Parts: sequence; structure tokens; C-alpha cells
Amino acid sequence: MVSSFGQMGNHDMGPPWLIPMLRASYFIPCGVHGESNKSECNMFCLDCMGNAFCSYCLIYHKDHRVVQIRRSSYHNVVRVNEIQKYIDISCVQTYIINSAKIVFLNERPQPRPGKGVTNTCEICCRSLLDSFRFCSLGCKLGGMKRGDPDLTFAVKLKHNRDPFFGGSESDESSTPKKIRRTHAFNRLMEGLSIYSSNNDGAESSGDDAAPATPPIFNHRNARRRKGIPHRAPF
Repeated sequence: MVSSFGQMGNHDMGPPWLIPMLRASYFIPCGVHGESNKSECNMFCLDCMGNAFCSYCLIYHKDHRVVQIRRSSYHNVVRVNEIQKYIDISCVQTYIINSAKIVFLNERPQPRPGKGVTNTCEICCRSLLDSFRFCSLGCKLGGMKRGDPDLTFAVKLKHNRDPFFGGSESDESSTPKKIRRTHAFNRLMEGLSIYSSNNDGAESSGDDAAPATPPIFNHRNARRRKGIPHRAPF
């Protein structure tokens, strides 16, 4: 049983949205916006845990945790910087596609590994680098179902942080920039108000006024020598 998003039991197979995300059908026409351009279902909401939806449906998932599913060689992938905030993807091999690090969602069987391959996925036998055990999130889930106690999807975060919300409320780094700018503006206005109240009774004099901007001095003209004076003709 899951007591909270970040605390999972030893026998838990990951967060409740993981299996629905892996099994969802992506890149099919949206049932609502099917006639619109770019209406492929390539989004998944971790809050609703329903079917995949298109970008036009994002309006119905305001303030929800949504990840975008992409494709590589006809296989579904998700970017590491989007998914690692919510689950531990250790032991799963990552790849670089279009300058972005990604992980595959489901297994990609490879019955015959290439020559010289010394490490393969423990579930589907795909060739891997030596430092990894699985080729996809689905294969890691399969390893957990086998009863491996060392595998988990629970994210190990600092104290007082919730992996689902990306941090605690006191964490300034997780505060939206707009809110931080508002706080800074309020502090600035408070400082100006204090300064103004301290100087309400003071009379301004000529010494307190800022000096006028000096005239611009053209050094090029200053270095130019005067010519010989000529008397005007009669």
C-alpha cells in the first residue's frame, strides 16, 4: 500500500500511474480533436492516470503533472529530465536522441545480441552497456516482479521534499519565478517606503541636488591646431 507518493512499500511495483503510462496507446488520433493538426496522443497525466491525450487536451489538465511521450525507431520514449523527478530510473540504460537523454518505456526484444556483447537486458536480452541491467522502464518493472529486493522506483530525495511536487514549499528553487519576482518587488517597495518616511521632515537645499550633467567635450577638436589667421579682403 502506498502511504504517500514518495513512500512506497517493499513490495510496491512503483507509483500507481506507472503501469497505466506503460500500457497507454500513444500516437493515435485524439478522439476529441482528431480532425485538427498535430492531434496525436503523445501526453500522459500522472494525476488522472487515464488514457493518452493530445496537446489540445492540455487545457483540461491545468496544474497537473504531465509528461510528453516521444518516439524513436517506432518505440515510445520519455526524456530523463521529465521522468526522473518522479521515479528512480537507475539500472535502466539511457540514450541520447536529438541532444536529449531519454529512456524507453517498454521492452525491445533482441534474440541475437551482437558479437562481443557481454551484457544484456535481464528481461528481453537486448544488448546493454556493462553498467546497466535493463533496457526500459517496463523491463525494470519486470525485474521487480521477480522479487529483486535491490530494485525500486522510489526516489531518494532530501529531507522535507516530495518527489511528486518537486520539493517543499520552503524551497526557494521550486518557487515559480513570477512569485519570486513579486516578493523581490514588494521588498524593494518596502525599502523605498522606509526611506521616504525618514526624510519627510527634511528640507531639500541646493547642496543636496544632484549636479547637472557636464557638457560633452570633444577631444578630437581640442587637439586640432588653429591655422594661420587671414585678413579679410578690402
